[in-house]
Amino acid sequence: MIFGLFRRSHDDDDVRTIYSGIMAHARHPAFYERYGVPDTLDGRYDMLMLHAFLYLHRLKTEPETAREQGQKVFDLMFLEMDRALREIGVGDLAVPKKIKKMASAFYGRTAAYDEALSGTGGELAEALGRNIYPEEGAEHAPLLARYVRHAAEVLAAQDLTVLVREGPSFPDPAPFAEQKSAAL
Repeated sequence: MIFGLFRRSHDDDDVRTIYSGIMAHARHPAFYERYGVPDTLDGRYDMLMLHAFLYLHRLKTEPETAREQGQKVFDLMFLEMDRALREIGVGDLAVPKKIKKMASAFYGRTAAYDEALSGTGGELAEALGRNIYPEEGAEHAPLLARYVRHAAEVLAAQDLTVLVREGPSFPDPAPFAEQKSAAL
């Protein structure tokens, strides 16, 4: 009976699978090589937040059970960030403050991306430029904005059951960057 307390549920496995897929896609080399995203802790964090946003954005108008799965992915993401901060040596007293700051940044970015994604102009490129390219590389923001719009469209067409059980299937950013670069 006590062993049942330590068994992971199938739902936990689904959430880990979804989070792992989002994380893996956020680390795609094309973002750092072709889109000019800084290959730093901050740059990788920004790409993880962007892809988590795209997944959660897709689920926000779906039934409660889908939104609950999104919340579980969000919770796991910040649990993993807590673990990562501790692994790199951030002190126990500082971790909660850093997580709070990271969550605040996530909420700010998602609000900006959500508003900009509903617009038709350059608002998305501006929001990405401010958040992902704060020091240099903002000339890549329009290309990344086109990718984000494309990814949102791809996710909108994906089956909800698959999204909730297996996670999103993001488009490959490499060919999209090549195709769009030629058009610039």
